[in-house]
Amino acid sequence: MADKASILFVDDDPKSGELMQRYSAGADYQCHVYQDPRKALDYFTQQGADLIISDLRMPGMTGMELCEQVRKQDSDIPFIIITGYAEVDNAIEALRLGASDFIKKPFDMDELRLQIERTLEHRKLVKENRLLKRQLKDEQQRYGMVGQSTAMQDVYTTINKVADIRCNVIISGESGTGKELVARAIHYQGQYADKPFIVIDCGALSDTLLESELFGHEKGAFTGAVKAKAGLLEEASGGTVFLDEIGNISDNMQIKLLRVIQEQQVTKVGGIKPTDIDVRFIVATNQDLEQKVREGTFRHDLYHRLNVVTINMPPLCDRSDDIPELVNHFIKQYAQQYQREVTGFEASAMQQLMEHEWPGNVRELQNLVERHVALADVPTMQLQGLKTVRPELPEDELAGDLPNLEELERRYILKVLANFHGNREATADVLGINKSTLYRKLQNYKKHDEDTSVD
Repeated sequence: MADKASILFVDDDPKSGELMQRYSAGADYQCHVYQDPRKALDYFTQQGADLIISDLRMPGMTGMELCEQVRKQDSDIPFIIITGYAEVDNAIEALRLGASDFIKKPFDMDELRLQIERTLEHRKLVKENRLLKRQLKDEQQRYGMVGQSTAMQDVYTTINKVADIRCNVIISGESGTGKELVARAIHYQGQYADKPFIVIDCGALSDTLLESELFGHEKGAFTGAVKAKAGLLEEASGGTVFLDEIGNISDNMQIKLLRVIQEQQVTKVGGIKPTDIDVRFIVATNQDLEQKVREGTFRHDLYHRLNVVTINMPPLCDRSDDIPELVNHFIKQYAQQYQREVTGFEASAMQQLMEHEWPGNVRELQNLVERHVALADVPTMQLQGLKTVRPELPEDELAGDLPNLEELERRYILKVLANFHGNREATADVLGINKSTLYRKLQNYKKHDEDTSVD
């Protein structure tokens, strides 16, 4: 009974109400009959309904006035006006003011019942479609990510499984795939969402700074330590620490981090007394940690301590079905931000976008959409500048010498940087590394060049 649709039939003629009640017996909907439109409005305000059928002329409140009051509460509910032949003009005016349809007296009950069934079926489909859209929107808002591809559904499933448990997680994937978004989703979907979530970019800090930031320091522990400071691990106790670019930390820091993870205790730099913490560690990398373990550049004990669960973020080229949704999402975002009247790209653009390799992944796509929206002067944008540049070292650069891998990497990075006229963001996207990692490498190259020139 509770699943049945609800109809309000409002007519000051008691015979019409009795007839409607009789014809509704045994139907797939409940019919509530009212002679007083104000009482019908009170019922609707408290209980709601799926369809309202109302006479046009009634004492105290007309059908159009009732429709106007109903529309203030529900702009979508079907509202059918009953009118006499001489009142067709008024019925048309009622349609203009918000009524869904009208029927003329005297009406055939079989025809009315058929109209009711069609209207309720349409109402059901609209509600189901709206619910589906709301669920998709809620899912996007829930995870903070856009995409319904199979690859992303696998990511969402794993997030759900680990959100409420305190296990450590490794998030792997190319630069620009959204690894930090996954870490945030794990934290904020779990029961510890009200606890701290702290992000630390391991690739942007030296060992000394990273140790001080993570563990804190005592007063006088080093030059500039004018007072004691709690570390981020202590501040994050009860919550989650997200360590980005974990593959970049030194062997010394790996040993110290392993001890903290195992013992859930942290000792400030310059201190001797450990402090208990309760921290879940989520780490991210665009490197192959298993390979680094085999090479001996990443400790196997730390890797296995962190690798309770692994989530692999797919590159954008492996989830091209998500590109239209991502593009529309970014267009709406930047159209609002930059106050642009933009509706989308021209028809042929989407296929080009879906066939592109996207070496910089979602971040590259986002930058492309932002640039187009920022420069847009028409509602439908033309796609420009979509090309992948992967510079190669000419053979003559290798002629005469055999550089080691470190020197070869240096030459390649500087070559790509020059190709993009010093644009570090574009360079990092093509190289598939974090901007902070690129910055650190360039600083090392600069320091090496300065030391060489002094020698």
